[in-house]
Amino acid sequence: MEPYQIIDKYIVDNPQLKKLLIVHSEEVTRKSLAVVDHHPELGADRQFVSEAGMLHDIGIFLTDAPRIYCYGKEPYLRHGYLGAELMRREGFPRHARVCERHTGAGLTAAEILEQHLPLPPRDFLPETVEEKIICYADKFYSKSNLYEEKSIEQVLRSLRRFGGEGEQRFREWHKFFSC
Repeated sequence: MEPYQIIDKYIVDNPQLKKLLIVHSEEVTRKSLAVVDHHPELGADRQFVSEAGMLHDIGIFLTDAPRIYCYGKEPYLRHGYLGAELMRREGFPRHARVCERHTGAGLTAAEILEQHLPLPPRDFLPETVEEKIICYADKFYSKSNLYEEKSIEQVLRSLRRFGGEGEQRFREWHKFFSC
């Protein structure tokens, strides 16, 4: 599977969004692969991390986030869930899991219910090492400040809006994944 072909299939007639998605995804993939290469003891599937890193945000075009050229109808928070549906239809269930589990540092059913988030009330927590690595790397890059890597303090501050559990998960990942 070629991730750029899937991006081209779904992001049509929106060059600004395509550029934003590719740049963001390349940065996340680059950082994810650095973790994989720096930590061979984790046994992560490098090819899968490369593909899934590029596709983790494929669902953004279905959301309403004009600031980042997304003109869909769904709340932005659903982009991972919607991307997972696309990846399953394409026949890539492992990639789908990365899409749906990368929001925040993963979300629990309790967090979704407590915060009234527009997602099904179930756990969306990264479980495999590859899912965790991509979720971790994604936290360092925003789509509104391309090419700029966030500091650990900025990442932690952004995670606080989802509650303390996600911040704690990220802190644990940082202990294992930092390069």
